[in-house]
Amino acid sequence: MAFPIKTCVVCGEEFELKPGKPGFANRCPECSQAEESESKSNFKATGDSELNAARRSAMRDMLYRKES
Repeated sequence: MAFPIKTCVVCGEEFELKPGKPGFANRCPECSQAEESESKSNFKATGDSELNAARRSAMRDMLYRKES
């Protein structure tokens, strides 16, 4: 059984869509790996402990606020 031939929407290169290919089905493996590495680096930048502490205190204030 032959694998379907797809065209990458990013670079326009043709590739075989094999089962278990990481990333999107409409992107070639090279473009999928490039985006995966970008998303991992952006995720690390959002881990701000001060921001998380402010969120926790705001949620605590909303949950345990005394009704007047």
